[in-house]
Amino acid sequence: MKFDKPVIYAPLAGCSDYPFRKVAARYHPGLMFCEMVKMEPLLLGNKNTLRMLDYSEDMRPIGGQICGSNPKLAGPSAKIIEDHGFDCVDLNCGCPVDKVTKDGSGSGMLKDLERVGEVVSNMVAAVSIPVTVKVRAGWDEQSIVAAEVTRIVEEAGAQVIFVHGRTRKQGYNGPANWAHIKAAKQAAKKIKVVGNGDVFDAPAALRMFAETGCDAVLVSRGTMGQPWIVEDIMRALAGEEVIERSHEERRRALLEHFHLSSSYKDERGALIDMRRVCSWYLRNAPGAREIRSRAAQGASLDEVRQIIESFEFTSKPLEKLDFSCCD
Repeated sequence: MKFDKPVIYAPLAGCSDYPFRKVAARYHPGLMFCEMVKMEPLLLGNKNTLRMLDYSEDMRPIGGQICGSNPKLAGPSAKIIEDHGFDCVDLNCGCPVDKVTKDGSGSGMLKDLERVGEVVSNMVAAVSIPVTVKVRAGWDEQSIVAAEVTRIVEEAGAQVIFVHGRTRKQGYNGPANWAHIKAAKQAAKKIKVVGNGDVFDAPAALRMFAETGCDAVLVSRGTMGQPWIVEDIMRALAGEEVIERSHEERRRALLEHFHLSSSYKDERGALIDMRRVCSWYLRNAPGAREIRSRAAQGASLDEVRQIIESFEFTSKPLEKLDFSCCD
């Protein structure tokens, strides 16, 4: 598996939906993913689950990510992803939320590495597209398994492993420990190791490459409101100056996201979407708190659009962006 660019956009539960990816596709990351889907509803043909797998050709290369701990369901689930035309299929062994880990899925898989190997083997046997795996460093600091799970999934046939430098117990608190990514890279023979965690700008990506030797970086929350971050990182890797985005450029990107969301979702869904997305794009803008508040109170899409278009930036204090999505 090769990447045209060593910058990949992660599957973000509740965030990397069709409109999100449509905006991101303009900047052509090396690979992007749909949101995670669970094996059971996927196999049952659940309409909402299948809708999460919507994509357009301009999003390629694109991967689908499945989540589950049952080896018997892994192969058929991966085959559905392949039959939908995806370029690769990923196994989620990283999601830390309780509703996912309670049945041993997500980062709960890190408690049973033999099962991880069995699930990956069944996926590899079922499809011809590359199989990848996303993991955390371990369940907690007393059970760091980044290097060991890298060896296991490589032997099982996975071509790429995405290593998040935090443990499940950390959630999204504290810094990501990139030493775990480096350990995974040192354990790898042929499998590509992609680093993940705390890449919010181009300088951070350069540091991750330098400190870990990883083959690529997986950008998660750093893509929120920055669909162009792949462009920033590629310019930095080439020794070029990163483009400074003005508040007006961010407004235009927000309006594009708004248009895509309102075209793809019903009005209620698009309104809910904009309450989050406004904060992403305008988090560095003066008066961002006010525009988010006004947009949240908008009763219709037309009203919210007018609020965004007519807003005049002020010198009010900046607000802190809430990154609460699962990466």
